[in-house]
Amino acid sequence: MKILIVEDEQKTGDYLKQGLTEFGFSVDLARNGLDGLHLAKSGEYDLLILDVMLPELNGWQVLEALRRQGLQTPVLFLTAKDQVEDRVKGLELGADDYLVKPFAFSELVARVRTLLRRGKNQIESTNLRVADLELDLLKHRVTRNGQRIELTAKEFSLLELFMRRQGEVLTRSLIASQVWDMNFDSDTNVIEVAMRRLRSKIDDHFEPKLIHTLRGMGYVLEVKEV
Repeated sequence: MKILIVEDEQKTGDYLKQGLTEFGFSVDLARNGLDGLHLAKSGEYDLLILDVMLPELNGWQVLEALRRQGLQTPVLFLTAKDQVEDRVKGLELGADDYLVKPFAFSELVARVRTLLRRGKNQIESTNLRVADLELDLLKHRVTRNGQRIELTAKEFSLLELFMRRQGEVLTRSLIASQVWDMNFDSDTNVIEVAMRRLRSKIDDHFEPKLIHTLRGMGYVLEVKEV
């Protein structure tokens, strides 16, 4: 998922970009409304996090311009303004949510996830395939080389995440947040245990191997070229 942050406060913008990147999002940062509008017009973003008080163009002007052009990218306003009329104005212009500074980062992440789920207006495929590995979401069935593979609910969710993001390196913190909906705890080995079990079912009796460990980085599901 790709997010654009438009925030002129350097410390706040850098903090948000780093934090959301660590949660596995692809994040761009603009420092003023004009640059933010230019980037947002590309239509490449799944979510905009938009400050109200910005140089060049304020957040309301940016949002109004985007909606006028028919871009319906979800928008989360971040602002120090706590007046009811300010919140109403943003929502009337087409904002999807409103978070007042200061805020807990965990609340921001929760709202980001909610907006991203809500903003998925495309119908996702219910059948995923990598090499001879197939996952059927409707039938909740996994097969490899035509053989049925029995997975637990968590293993199924874990495999779906990897297949949807084939070729991407997924960090342990991202896996924990997406599959277990929890903050990563360095003292727990739940990710390693789950990955070992999934790998034993998916790869041990088949070729080519699909799940790979990148030491110090995370895991990736891909077909390695010989």
